[in-house]
Amino acid sequence: MVSARVGKYIEAKGISFYAFENSLEASRGSISKAVKDGKSIGSNMLEKILLLYNDLNPTWLLTGEGDMLLDNGAWQNSSINTYRLKTDTSVESQQIPLYNLEAVAGLVPLFGDNKAFQPVDHIMIPHLPKCDGAVYITGDSMYPLLKSGDIVMYKEINDIANSIFWGEMYLLSVDMGGEEYITVKYVQKAEDNHYIKLVSENKHHQDKEVPLAQVKALALVKASIRINAMT
Repeated sequence: MVSARVGKYIEAKGISFYAFENSLEASRGSISKAVKDGKSIGSNMLEKILLLYNDLNPTWLLTGEGDMLLDNGAWQNSSINTYRLKTDTSVESQQIPLYNLEAVAGLVPLFGDNKAFQPVDHIMIPHLPKCDGAVYITGDSMYPLLKSGDIVMYKEINDIANSIFWGEMYLLSVDMGGEEYITVKYVQKAEDNHYIKLVSENKHHQDKEVPLAQVKALALVKASIRINAMT
């Protein structure tokens, strides 16, 4: 039955029914109830599912024949880099929400309650470390490793003061006189334990020390995507 195959797909992707329903703008519990009770899912909703989740094989969904997932080469024109800790384990399949930072008004509200914000899209790349979300970056401080317009995928850090892996790359929000400064930098120890040193890949940018107390949001960068499109 189609609803049962939808349930299998959700399980295979490692996402919750809540996130799945939210991405489709469906009422809460509508999909989970259909899957649990073996009820039909409307054709309009199936069309939404296939449009949004373009790795899902429509033939398999509707008939059960063939493979669940399509090998559609969605990222064949992109460069994907991963930045792993030794303790990282890869996730076979996950759905990573992509957010527009301007729409969510910064990292602090996004990290505070990301369920309150609608992602602009979802990224599905197999065998990445666990990620909480993804955003487009601006600026050239990490060039040539990263450039403006690249996408970084991140894992949020809740205990900022005690959970920094020194020397790793972070997405962070710093309070600069009441203004939110969002950047991607290497984070290193400063001589003063109350400060951290922000280091750029681009040697034209000077290192900067900021008070740790001014860091309002922090996330480890786990992967990046650069779209290589010919214009």
